Amino acid sequence: MMNKHLSTLLLSLSLTGLIGCQSIKTAPNITGNSQVPAAQQFKITGKIGVRTPKQNGSAFYGWTQVGEQFAIDLTGALGIGQTSIRGKSGDVTLTSSKTGTLKAQTPEELLFKATGWQAPITHLISWVNGQAVTASAKTEKDAQGRNIAIQEGGWSATLNYENEATKYPNKLNLIDDTKQNRVTLTIQSRE
Repeated sequence: MMNKHLSTLLLSLSLTGLIGCQSIKTAPNITGNSQVPAAQQFKITGKIGVRTPKQNGSAFYGWTQVGEQFAIDLTGALGIGQTSIRGKSGDVTLTSSKTGTLKAQTPEELLFKATGWQAPITHLISWVNGQAVTASAKTEKDAQGRNIAIQEGGWSATLNYENEATKYPNKLNLIDDTKQNRVTLTIQSRE
């Protein structure tokens, strides 16, 4: 049975799928750190879609990552369901006018509290940069040496690139090992 938080989140995400004209134009700001490797610092915006056996929906996002610190803004249609997720290792907070404030130690735990399902959020930090998280991951590369498929942590990720010269993927399709949960992440802009 869906709880109040999940119902509100799903309504917001579903409305976003119906009205595709609004988007987050910029990623939230976090002060950069010159000591953090470039692969762990990025600002991306785009759209995320989620499909599970009991629900599906989409939202526009803006995501800024600096090392372990991150800020993600999700926006539904006409500003309904605007959600802010902020955190660092061991301290993650989700704030929404519809759900209030939820806290957890990991993004995955927070997602489970808010929706009741799991996704490889921590893995996405590497995957949006075209990299596997662990050396033991199963990967497939294209002719340019870029990862086009990554399998690790109970998930399979297919990475699509805009063209042969593009260094980073512009679309990721994720599916869990049970084939029950799917996530599609499109990256419309990257800094």
